[in-house]
Amino acid sequence: MNTADKLVIGLPAGSLADPNRGGSLIELLKRAGFPTKGYDQGGPSSFPLTTFLMGWDGRPQEFGAQLALNEIDLAISGRDWIRERQLEFQHEYGKTIELTEVMTLGRGNVRIVIIAAQQENGKNIDDFMADLLSRKPLVTMVSELPYLAYDWFYTKAQALGFATSHKDFSIQKFKTPPKIDRGLIVYETWGKTEAKVKNGSVDLGVEITQTGSAIRNYGLAILDEVMQSETTVWASPLLKTNSAKHDLARMFLLNLYGALHAENKVLVFFNARKEDQDKLLQYLRDNHLFGDEPTINEGVNFIEFSIQLDASSKVLPIAQVRYELAKLGATAIETIPLESSIPGLHVIEF
Repeated sequence: MNTADKLVIGLPAGSLADPNRGGSLIELLKRAGFPTKGYDQGGPSSFPLTTFLMGWDGRPQEFGAQLALNEIDLAISGRDWIRERQLEFQHEYGKTIELTEVMTLGRGNVRIVIIAAQQENGKNIDDFMADLLSRKPLVTMVSELPYLAYDWFYTKAQALGFATSHKDFSIQKFKTPPKIDRGLIVYETWGKTEAKVKNGSVDLGVEITQTGSAIRNYGLAILDEVMQSETTVWASPLLKTNSAKHDLARMFLLNLYGALHAENKVLVFFNARKEDQDKLLQYLRDNHLFGDEPTINEGVNFIEFSIQLDASSKVLPIAQVRYELAKLGATAIETIPLESSIPGLHVIEF
């Protein structure tokens, strides 16, 4: 497949691609000026209006490796899955892959945590691990992120003086025969990590959670936090070496930023007689409702103002602003939702 003149973007399957769920990536891309075709149907995805972009449907779990191999140029994935692939390359192949996080989408916020059975004596994580490592030459864990699990485990073992005895690891399918007799076995799972920990199949688990409610429902304890993650845009390490693709990437990112920056923002237009101008300007100034200066269009007898407001603000609700403007003489007050708001090219540092 010839992709030399196209910017190849890894589009994640799953909840972000579901138009019926919150945080839909499809809607975000549309507001950025990149409507997709086929993405909401499970692919193949394309960008019918911007054919210089190519969608590569995939799982966010895979994008880290594809970026490292320069198979795709940009990818939308969680920090946790990118880190997982980096650690896999490091621990399995002895290779370091440097990927660049270029933008956060402010969606999919989760915590990656260590879970275990409740500790009756209230041990902290170091006490718990020191006791576990001293008793068990072979520790077992379960995780959808097995390399993150091992990296956390070995870092902790080193800090507690067990680096030599527990340095070996094996990543296996759940409950397959052990390949090692010392160190750590991580059983790679596809969900329901909590049940495996609760039922005593393993010593520890690594779980992806938003609120921790499922963990609590299983009567388990969160012993430690490995990392926090959210949906982000990542770039191939070679993207900057291709000037044409790099320029396309900056164009894509700028418009994506515009759609994100516009979320919960509206434009409010209103008219006023010229004799009311000073008191309206003072109100806008006192409430910091413009940047350098408000946008004003002057007529013979009337002035048209336009200001940008955060429609989700609880400090200065939009309904209150419109009412107070009306009290100061504003008329024809109109509110228009924003699809995009781009402060300037300086917002893109990539």
